[in-house]
Amino acid sequence: MRNKTREISIGNLKIGSNNPIPIQSMTNTDTTNIDTTIKQIHELEEAGCEIIRISAPTIEAAKALKEIKEKINIPLVADIHFDYKIALEAAKHADKLRINPGNIGDKEKIKLVVDAAKENKIPIRIGVNLGSLEKDIFQKYGYTAEAMVESALRHIKILENLNFHDIVVSLKASDVNIMVDAYRLFAKKSNYPLHLGVTEAGSKFSGTIKSAIGIGTLLEEGIGDTIRVSLSDNPTEEVKVAKQILKTLGLKNSGIEITSCPTCARSQINVIKIVEKLENQTEKIKKPVHVAVMGCAVNGPGESKKSDIGIVGAPDSNLLYKKGEIVTRIKDDDILDVLLKEIDKF
Repeated sequence: MRNKTREISIGNLKIGSNNPIPIQSMTNTDTTNIDTTIKQIHELEEAGCEIIRISAPTIEAAKALKEIKEKINIPLVADIHFDYKIALEAAKHADKLRINPGNIGDKEKIKLVVDAAKENKIPIRIGVNLGSLEKDIFQKYGYTAEAMVESALRHIKILENLNFHDIVVSLKASDVNIMVDAYRLFAKKSNYPLHLGVTEAGSKFSGTIKSAIGIGTLLEEGIGDTIRVSLSDNPTEEVKVAKQILKTLGLKNSGIEITSCPTCARSQINVIKIVEKLENQTEKIKKPVHVAVMGCAVNGPGESKKSDIGIVGAPDSNLLYKKGEIVTRIKDDDILDVLLKEIDKF
């Protein structure tokens, strides 16, 4: 059961409460290189990204957000650190600001940023990171979940004192156990919506595993309102992993879902090769279609009957299933083409 949180609008999306959990990613281009940044965002949109975050380290980068925003189709989050003037400029163009109020400066500067967010009717995400805790909090708690939660509550209090409540919170750590504990603890103390992520998760391989465990554990417990997978890789890979996490937990029903066996001596077809090609050629499909690719008759018929389309390896010719029924037999060399044609019919 989903943890009940406040509903917050980010552009044309709503997060929190019982709204679907959108996937976020972040550009890694030079923001002032507008054409390159837009191109990458379009690629991410096509992959399934639903919210994009862009770093604005300079005034020039913040000004570039205007043209970028005009040429993309998903909500834009401006990532700001330290300089309140950059935040003021970004607030004119972004759908959300990602700041830590305590890093912006004195109370007057923070108020100016909050006023700009109010004027433009955009929320603020407070992003707590285990690696950049305030000195006094770190001295009190060290690198712990308690430290992260106290930091988040401190930043929230600053905004609440300025009568601002359109807040999203993240508590990211590269240590999965601390990250999970921090979100659990915060969820008990506050109902602000939560942006989930394991920060600095690492390469595509290790980062995928860390993110699946950390984000997946919390989502399974009903905690989390939007997610971002952080990988040292092309950002489109982040979106693919995030989609798979949501699909695996039954929280997203879109795209091709493939059930396939790990193969063994009984396999009658090259499952690994077929699945690899099938995933590559169907990754942009949005409609939900469940496909089973099974090497033999032991588990193959059962999995294929549960799927929209299934192939079961068999001597001489392979069985093609549609909606639980065998419809024909096909040769090894025709498997991929037949599966793609059947998927296209859906």
